[in-house]
Amino acid sequence: MRRLTAMQLLPALESGGVERSTLEIADALVRAGHRAIVVSAGGRLVPRLLQLGAEHIELPIGRKSPSTLLHAFKLRRLMTELGVDLLHLRSRLPAWVGLLAWRGLPDGARPALVTTVHGLNSPSRYSQVMTRGERVICVSDTVRDYVLQHYPDTDPARLRVVPRGIDPAAFPRAPWPDRDARAWAAAQHPQLAGDGPLLLLPGRGTRLKGHADGLQLLADVRADGIDARLWLPGAREPGREDYIEEMQRFAQGLGIADAVAFTAPTDAIARAYAASDLVLQLSRKPEAFGRTVVEALACGRPVLGWNHGGVGELLARLQPRGAVAAFDPLALKRGACELLTHAPAPVDTMAFSLRAMQEATLAVYAELVDA
Repeated sequence: MRRLTAMQLLPALESGGVERSTLEIADALVRAGHRAIVVSAGGRLVPRLLQLGAEHIELPIGRKSPSTLLHAFKLRRLMTELGVDLLHLRSRLPAWVGLLAWRGLPDGARPALVTTVHGLNSPSRYSQVMTRGERVICVSDTVRDYVLQHYPDTDPARLRVVPRGIDPAAFPRAPWPDRDARAWAAAQHPQLAGDGPLLLLPGRGTRLKGHADGLQLLADVRADGIDARLWLPGAREPGREDYIEEMQRFAQGLGIADAVAFTAPTDAIARAYAASDLVLQLSRKPEAFGRTVVEALACGRPVLGWNHGGVGELLARLQPRGAVAAFDPLALKRGACELLTHAPAPVDTMAFSLRAMQEATLAVYAELVDA
């Protein structure tokens, strides 16, 4: 692929999966000798982006106001002045701004147009903008099927499935059991001390992440005489105090409050995986991908999750025994007991590596730019 100038659009660079993917592709572009530009309202990840050798242009294209669409004029001018060869739209409101700017250019001067559908947004004309790319990247087969179901006018030939990727170096395979990691976890959270298995359910403090299902599972396996513990990293966060109190009351009612740790997010999530014996992915709303599944399996830990969305798709491919019928507590308990008793063999997750995702994305760019 010839040297190109690629511009990615998103609301801001604070945190999240879209932001992480944006930086990862900017890094791949720079390392391949291309020019990478990101347009957003800014945020704490801007310094990291600049360290990669990419450029940032501050423009509030994610602010929810009709006036935001007026930024299309400035964006159009920027694309012309910078000689943008490829425009990558990653979020709905910035995508509308970008699409207006793109359409305003003469046919021969328009850059190649790529969109990525990162999530399973509610179907609407507003969300449909993410299907307008000359190539539409879907982060899983689940997303591809969702797009074709809800936007049947979308040409399937324009869709490309590029799964999200993880850096294997950040999630090294850990010995099992990893007694040092377990001791580290127990030193921070005494509720996790003990010789019984440790269940791990990472996720934000929202009931959509299935914390109540995890608590019920803990109560069920402990009722069978298994001295299990449950760690919920990420559940405790500012603004979610009422929710945590509700979950704590639920745990007390189940008689398991002294075996549960509700904690803030941890920067050492790979070590948390290593400390655990079973990782849970119990999102009540189907996930577009389910990065937790790949991270945990890369660390050598079995995963148990509801068989729907991207999580079910990943488990079916990588560890079928971990996929159980959605919202069936008996199936969940049986799955947990089986995986704790007969852990599956480690699996190869390299198909979901960061490098594979970067190379596949640049290959999509090459389809359009080289043409």
